[in-house]
Amino acid sequence: MTATQLVRDVIGDIKVIDVDTHLTEPHDLWTSRAPRGWEDRLPRVQEKNGHPVWMCDGTIIGNAGGAAVIRPDGQKIVGTEFLGFHIEDVHPAAYDVDARLEMMDAMGVYAQILYPNVVGFGGQKFNEVIDPQLRMLCATIFNDAMAEIQDQSGQRLFPMAIVPWWDIEGAVKEVERAHALGLRGVNTNADPHNEGFPDLANRHWDPLWEVCADLDMPVNFHIGGSSTPLTWFGTSPWPSLDAERKLAMGSTMVMIGNFRTMGNLLVSGIFERFPTLQVVSVESGLGWIPFLLEVLDWELAECAPHAVEEMSLKPSEYFARQMHACYWFERQGLTETLATLGPDHIMFETDFPHPTCLYPDSLERAAEGLVDIEPSVREQLLSTNAAALYHIPL
Repeated sequence: MTATQLVRDVIGDIKVIDVDTHLTEPHDLWTSRAPRGWEDRLPRVQEKNGHPVWMCDGTIIGNAGGAAVIRPDGQKIVGTEFLGFHIEDVHPAAYDVDARLEMMDAMGVYAQILYPNVVGFGGQKFNEVIDPQLRMLCATIFNDAMAEIQDQSGQRLFPMAIVPWWDIEGAVKEVERAHALGLRGVNTNADPHNEGFPDLANRHWDPLWEVCADLDMPVNFHIGGSSTPLTWFGTSPWPSLDAERKLAMGSTMVMIGNFRTMGNLLVSGIFERFPTLQVVSVESGLGWIPFLLEVLDWELAECAPHAVEEMSLKPSEYFARQMHACYWFERQGLTETLATLGPDHIMFETDFPHPTCLYPDSLERAAEGLVDIEPSVREQLLSTNAAALYHIPL
């Protein structure tokens, strides 16, 4: 059977929703929307020592590279070469809406969820901006731009709103504003306690969980969404490994970082207090989740009997009610994992256009893992679960 026949037989006319892709921020994202007098303080690209960097109020907040492994001619680059790419070295689909839609059509993808690059996968880079008014303006302009992208795409690209997590009152207002703009979910820092704020189990964050639950805005925790897993990315490989092996090991460990985030959420009591809040573990895969749930159920009963008395459900039951996860490369054990977790909260992603993304044969790869899965479950994983969670019309 050819790849085309496999996709036709297994996926057919399912409207595939890819729940994890990334935007290489256009260099004029902030400057083109800057209020008068703020043009030189908001994030903009400048040359430093011969390399383009993102500057905000005189501070470097990130490299202004291509943040993609797809060349303008459509070739995918593996290894570490992409680390030296500038924006002109990557396919316009990384940063241009019309080019992205053309690429999605070529890949057979109906809709995509978008996450950022330069601001940090959880918006943590904004904390490097000292002026609180400027910091908030950075976030609100970013979210305005994301709403414009969603509209420009004809409701096929759905960026997640950045939460200004450093200001709880401002965060609540921005979630309300993002919802009014039509955005379908939020993205936030997994470890605000690293930046001098309470950790997410603290009641300090209850107003945020409450507004997200009330407005049905899922809270997304993308891997690398704080300084902690990014530290693991850099320090987990042994120092003697070469650059490519370090990239492979670091990329693995940054995924496992969500093991910690999801585990803490499941035992924190947040889901007990906010039973309709929905949370997504993004770009972290599936295979580890059955073990996490089994071990948390066991360890909580063995080690924290008073916590068990306060919680009406086991961690595995909170997961089934309120937590979602996504996968891309996994094929081995997929059937068994789905049997353990159930199909209702599992979604498909490609991580386009980042390293290890499913490109250009994303649907072929997906189809290979779904051959033995019931057609109704295939549609759930590839489309309807995401459509329900993010309110995407099909």
